[in-house]
Amino acid sequence: MVLTKRKAWRYVEGEAPPISAVLAGGAKGKQSRRYWLKDNLVNGIDLAVHFGLRMVPMDTCSNAGAWIGRFAIPRFHKVAVKRGRATLSRILPEKTEDRRQALLERNWEAQGRLMTEFSALARRDAALSRITVHDLHNLTEAAARGPVILVGMHLGNWEIGSLILADAGIRPHINYTPPKGRAKAWISRRIRARAGVAFLPPGAQGTRSAVKVLRDGKLVSMFCDEGVSGQIRGPLFGREPHQEGNLAVAVRLARLTGATICPWYNLRRDGFRFDAFFLPPLVLPGKDEADLAGDIARLNAVIEPVIRANLEQWYFLDNALPEG
Repeated sequence: MVLTKRKAWRYVEGEAPPISAVLAGGAKGKQSRRYWLKDNLVNGIDLAVHFGLRMVPMDTCSNAGAWIGRFAIPRFHKVAVKRGRATLSRILPEKTEDRRQALLERNWEAQGRLMTEFSALARRDAALSRITVHDLHNLTEAAARGPVILVGMHLGNWEIGSLILADAGIRPHINYTPPKGRAKAWISRRIRARAGVAFLPPGAQGTRSAVKVLRDGKLVSMFCDEGVSGQIRGPLFGREPHQEGNLAVAVRLARLTGATICPWYNLRRDGFRFDAFFLPPLVLPGKDEADLAGDIARLNAVIEPVIRANLEQWYFLDNALPEG
């Protein structure tokens, strides 16, 4: 199969408008007021919630997020809700509409928990005590042999991965794309940095850096289930392999550097309690049998069944599944 060339995505960080324009008219003034006044009000609320929830029990922190998700998402994110229903209809056509709706509502709770659990993640030792890790040797043995591409999935709360790796003495390098909202970006970067994460530039800018890290025998962490601009790129969900996503990036990096692909995921048991599973390394065929489409399909075959079985915890359920 011949795959169309991947369009490189480049991250561009927005610049702050001049504060002197707050009183100006027109679009410039509106942009400045939004950035310095409206956005900072939201930033202040985000910071107050984050530090306030650090003073409550970890399950209370998580459960507060579940309530927020169930309340806020259907009221303020109607487009995402519509996309989620359509995606579930495509992925689970055999389920009744009521069962799909119940699954979608559990997903709202899961998404809400992610919003508040950075406050729990800040309590590193307490957080680790609530994580049961399965088969970590699959990763540590591969890392002892050479470079590793750790492929995660957006299930449970994937931020616990950096805590697990730090506890095992492994420092991951990640492509970090800041979330929307300056306070949210500051919180997420701070928590990850405290866990020992090394940051690579986001998007295409980070590819060269990732190659260097891997050729130095270290570990790069990435996710191959993804939604970009409201569209699901991975898993494939019955579509043909394509290069528009991290499924292709991961296998190309592995071929280029000789790195071992080690998949992992975690699932929420209840509240802030998780099971983390480190799967056996993905073995790609030899160089004489190298085939990009085949490699993508092999990696997808590891990831997609896990996502399908746990859609209520999948972060990108509310993205659209393109045709093809």
